[in-house]
Amino acid sequence: MEGLLDATSSFFDQLTSIAWPLLGLAVLCHLGRIASRTRAWLSIVRAAYPEAAVRWRDTFGAYAAGIGANAILPGRGGDLLRLYIAKHRVEGSTYPTLGATMLVETIFDTLVGSILIGWALATGVLPGLGVLPDLPAIDWLWLFRNPQAGAGILFLLLVVVTVVALFAARRVTEFGERVRQGFAVLREPRRYVRRVALFQAFDWGFRIAGIYFFLRAFGLAADAHNIFVVQVTQSLSTLLPLTPGGIGTEQALLVYLFEGAAASSDILSFSVGVKLVVIAVNLTLGTIATFVMLKSFRWRRAVKDDAAAVEQA
Repeated sequence: MEGLLDATSSFFDQLTSIAWPLLGLAVLCHLGRIASRTRAWLSIVRAAYPEAAVRWRDTFGAYAAGIGANAILPGRGGDLLRLYIAKHRVEGSTYPTLGATMLVETIFDTLVGSILIGWALATGVLPGLGVLPDLPAIDWLWLFRNPQAGAGILFLLLVVVTVVALFAARRVTEFGERVRQGFAVLREPRRYVRRVALFQAFDWGFRIAGIYFFLRAFGLAADAHNIFVVQVTQSLSTLLPLTPGGIGTEQALLVYLFEGAAASSDILSFSVGVKLVVIAVNLTLGTIATFVMLKSFRWRRAVKDDAAAVEQA
């Protein structure tokens, strides 16, 4: 926490040196990312529900509301809000099917992310296992420093999953059919490539362009190596989002990976600055989307009431 406060202080100390027009271009790239991802998800949901009238504004609203909640909640809690809004906007939809569509959405990202992380490992960009314990800000290292507690948490998770599976055994067949419905677009490879993968490729293009403008806005070298290093740290910070945005993980990795290439204060300013800007944009967009979709800001109660109704059905 102390390191995060120091980094935030460093960011505000360097506000006057930020190139604001370039920062604005980075924000536009981020909005382009959101538009691309929601178009891809729209096609996935339409394939799952070909007879329903699925509109882009509904998938956009659900996605925007979700990332807005994720901006302030750890563990991607905003995905529950995203599912809730989508279920109430797509006629005849179910949570298992919509959840499956979100898994389909990750296929392209997983492939590209794995290639980037593989490059980082092969070229020695990422720190080795001997270095990781010395990076205290990485969120998920707590599990490795406390193996007994980590094993206990894993055991409890397995118990919970087992109990849930036993109670849900009666609905396994129905559940499986609904999940398979969410993967419908994969049974049409050409449709998947043209209407899903293509938009997700645009998303990655906007990511790279956004990082380029962010680096330049904060006065750091925006060469290909630095761009991909930043992208790798962002990918790793979302693997186990124990804090909102995985800011601790990303900050620790960036300071290590940019060591000797730039001043620590500049790196910290960049790391926190990017996170604060993205969180501000996501939170603003998500708040507006939540109100437009639900006509209320009290979404947690709505999600909880809906979950209770599903359990009683």
